[in-house]
Amino acid sequence: MSARRIFAAPARIAAIAPYLWLALFFLVPFGFVLKISLSQTAIAQPPYTPLFDLTQGLAAIKGAAAQLSLDNFRLLVSDNLYVLSYLRSLVVAAVSTAILLLIGYPIAYGMARLPLKWQGVAMMLVIVPFWTSFLIRIYAWINILQHDGLLNKILLALHLVAAPVVWLSTDSAMYLGIVYSYLPFMILPLYATLAKLDPALLEAANDLGASPRQSFWLVTFPLSLPGVGAGVLLCFIPIVGEFVIPDLLAGSDSLMIGQTLWMEFFTNKDWPVASATAVVLLVLLVAPMLLYDRLQRRQLEGGR
Repeated sequence: MSARRIFAAPARIAAIAPYLWLALFFLVPFGFVLKISLSQTAIAQPPYTPLFDLTQGLAAIKGAAAQLSLDNFRLLVSDNLYVLSYLRSLVVAAVSTAILLLIGYPIAYGMARLPLKWQGVAMMLVIVPFWTSFLIRIYAWINILQHDGLLNKILLALHLVAAPVVWLSTDSAMYLGIVYSYLPFMILPLYATLAKLDPALLEAANDLGASPRQSFWLVTFPLSLPGVGAGVLLCFIPIVGEFVIPDLLAGSDSLMIGQTLWMEFFTNKDWPVASATAVVLLVLLVAPMLLYDRLQRRQLEGGR
């Protein structure tokens, strides 16, 4: 028996594992959420109807399935609360991701240009914040930004302001917390891409008369686009559904979709509407992932 046949079966089994993981921990739970989103709210436990009781037989299951409806999705489209929550979440995620890219790209570029012995140190400095609890870091920002916090004390001591500035419960505090928390997710994929670039390409561009700025925009940046795409997705997708940072640092004038989900699940006890909100959010987030995948395939085909 050839070595190829010996290792063929284990290779096929290993290839099945990711699909099993996806089916068990994504598709099956998503099926439950989708079913609840098509149900109606009820004062019961669980707080929705109908229930699929397998012990009642196939006829009962068919009857329960006939009661499912799209009323919750119609509510999401007709109620401004949900529409504005989705729009605000997308705007906040887009603005935050743009800020993260503007800050993270120069940092990653500088790290990639450091001598090898210093790149590990720079990497550690980026990762160190992960050693502290996420909640503790957000509460630390509350102490810094509060009325008598460290930031206002420094500004008053430097005579930059005449009175304490209101920082908490503002969009500025929310963006600050988001950028601080997600910056490593932007830096790491960018650094991984920039560190693999061949310096000979820049030398060839310089030999052909390109200025450093032209070399960057014509060589470095196009080759770093996979890292840019990965960093943008790693930041944009979780920021859209962010709950903790807006809830602790932003005002309550306008809610993001994560806060709306929390309110529906735990305050209103309206699981069907909350599930419908989550399903629509998932559909919205699939779009940038499909776009990134399509761009990646087009780039690979162009490289061939």
